[in-house]
Amino acid sequence: MSQPQQEQQTPPPQQKATPAKSIPNGLKFVFGGGAGMGATMIVQPFDLVKTRMQISGAGSGKKEFRNSFHCMQTVISKEGPLGLYQGIGAALLRQATYTTGRLGMFSYLNDAYKAYFNKDPNVSASMLMGIIAGACGAFIGTPAEVALVRMASDGRLPLAERRNYKNVFNALTRITTEEGLATLWRGSLPTVGRAMVVNMTQLASYSQFKTYFKNGPLQMEEGIKLHFCASMLSGLLTTIASMPLDMAKTRIQNQKYVDGKPEYRGTIDVLGRVLRQEGVLALWKGFTPYYCRLGPHTVLTFIFLEQLNQAYFNFAAKKDL
Repeated sequence: MSQPQQEQQTPPPQQKATPAKSIPNGLKFVFGGGAGMGATMIVQPFDLVKTRMQISGAGSGKKEFRNSFHCMQTVISKEGPLGLYQGIGAALLRQATYTTGRLGMFSYLNDAYKAYFNKDPNVSASMLMGIIAGACGAFIGTPAEVALVRMASDGRLPLAERRNYKNVFNALTRITTEEGLATLWRGSLPTVGRAMVVNMTQLASYSQFKTYFKNGPLQMEEGIKLHFCASMLSGLLTTIASMPLDMAKTRIQNQKYVDGKPEYRGTIDVLGRVLRQEGVLALWKGFTPYYCRLGPHTVLTFIFLEQLNQAYFNFAAKKDL
């Protein structure tokens, strides 16, 4: 008895692989700036307190505030609750320039690395990309940084000494006409140096912490919980590493000229005088508000950025249907 002949199965036609969608380079910069601006609206009070504490004691060495909470209480009692949002326009402009540049550049370099090497960047590559991204963003964001520091510190000055800028654009215009265009880049060296340290630490450590939490013992899934944990640890490392340069940047950008001479000769002079007059720990003066600002700002920025990226991919996927 012959075996029944098996029917030949016609293999299904092979479907062409759909190439993965990627975010256009221009949108990477837009998403980076938008994420930073959204985060700044929430954490601006901590940035103001950090700035006030860093410039307190400049020249005299005397403490103006007992701690961060005393500083915040003083601002509210003397200037009202909205005093905590002094300089918000400059802060948003800073994010629109600095954060747009650094996150956009980092995303671009990160994607280029993956495309060229066909793997995720290692720690060294992430750190190098963070340095490049930070330097680019800081240079274009320095004018807004100068305006922000001055506007945030104005309320602590006696009425006769206040600059009374109406808004960030008035500040930029008056600084240019009264002190010269180059003043907008005053403190650019410590600003760029700080940004290189911040981004080397922040962007690289965020990427590595995220990979560890996803692939390590915890096996965390992609989502806000993962972004929060990676961001908070990244923010802590960044705060410790960058505060001394942030102190120098703030004091240089807020300094006044006496008989045509600047209060400080440069970054090293600021750090040396702080060490001599106020002690080593003064280099981390304002640590609590700095971390309360940088930690949540890092968390919110990356969460907003991840959500914007995901929204784009969802939108792109629907267009393909």
